[in-house]
Amino acid sequence: MTATGGTGRFLAPVAVWALTRAALLLCVFKVVTLPGPDVTSDVSVIYHGWSEVLRTGTYPLGDVTWQYPPVAALAILSPALLPFLDYASAFFVLACLCDALVLGLLLYAGRGTGRRTAGGWVWVAGVPLLGTTAYARYDVMVTAVGVAALLAGVRHPRVLGALAAFGALLKVWPVLLLAGTARGESTRRSWTAAVVTAAGLLVVCTVAMPGALAFLGFQRDRGTEVESLGALVFHVARQFGWQGRVELNYGSLEFLGPHVQLVSTLALGLSLVAFGWLVMWRLLARDFGVSTPADAAFTAVLLFTTTSRVISPQYMLWLVGLAAVCLAFRSSRMGLPAVLVLVATGVTQLEFPLGFVHVVTSDAQGVTLMFVRNGLLVAATLVASRRLWKETVPAPVRRDRHRLSVQPSGPAGQVSRDGTADTPASAP
Repeated sequence: MTATGGTGRFLAPVAVWALTRAALLLCVFKVVTLPGPDVTSDVSVIYHGWSEVLRTGTYPLGDVTWQYPPVAALAILSPALLPFLDYASAFFVLACLCDALVLGLLLYAGRGTGRRTAGGWVWVAGVPLLGTTAYARYDVMVTAVGVAALLAGVRHPRVLGALAAFGALLKVWPVLLLAGTARGESTRRSWTAAVVTAAGLLVVCTVAMPGALAFLGFQRDRGTEVESLGALVFHVARQFGWQGRVELNYGSLEFLGPHVQLVSTLALGLSLVAFGWLVMWRLLARDFGVSTPADAAFTAVLLFTTTSRVISPQYMLWLVGLAAVCLAFRSSRMGLPAVLVLVATGVTQLEFPLGFVHVVTSDAQGVTLMFVRNGLLVAATLVASRRLWKETVPAPVRRDRHRLSVQPSGPAGQVSRDGTADTPASAP
């Protein structure tokens, strides 16, 4: 490849990024106004209000909408880094800088043998597909930490562990970045670093300000949010006279009424099933390649996002970022799930904020949008899970599992691809 051609591979995504992000900034600064609710008000009102409380030396103990781990305080207070701007403007600028950081990391990772710039293109496309929500929530900051963790983890497991722990205390889900670490030394180093980092940060946060763990109780009381997979039950039931309602509850619009608690419990049950599948995969997986940590993290976050009682629009940023990391590696087989996530992200902007009134009222347009978006997430989850399993669990182990399920009296041991005996219990 010529030097000019090589440079062009990186200049093209940077140019498209600059154009699309300029458009996003015009929207969040309200130079251009889009239909639907003003998503930036969460920054100027809610985030700003939290920052004022945090500056007094305490977490927002009396606010049930504060449902974030303690290190999230850093993201909420971060606009203070730009004192020459008002709170909301500073937040949007920092969100854009984090967006640029992710692109830079992906393009840097895309160099060399076995790498590609497809990951950068996924990120370039995915963020504007979500629309203004991408810059009006702090999830882009968390995603930047997650992307940095996975890319650094290729050579530095301890850095992966430390960043995963830091990210988990920003917004919980980055703990799943540790799901696919290679067996042996890599897992020991990354998991140990994660535990030490998390413990240290929790001690600091707890000592520094009261209420560091208050978010746990507020999260526990969440219901079925109108955009979640379980909410489809009530969107359909409303067409047949279901006597429920939609109300602002714990910071999001949720269904309240008959059978909502049952559906919320079933959603938690699905998340437990997803966790069980992930544990079983971890026990049986043997073939860990360079892309396996990213593939496993992407699959794990898909599993828990899709089955969650709440699927807020900004959650799509997590999936776009992790899909982008997967596609930075030529060995990854997450191409189709990544495409499904990108399409789902575009549909998400159609339902929020552009068509949110249709979702809240469960009319034909709103129900269709939710079935399409959530259907795409389910499809992406199933495809990603199947591909991760096939790529990492050797065929002899898969056949033995099937045979043991038919003949329970068979041998307990499994056979790995290299012919040695192994047991699931030996896996970390």
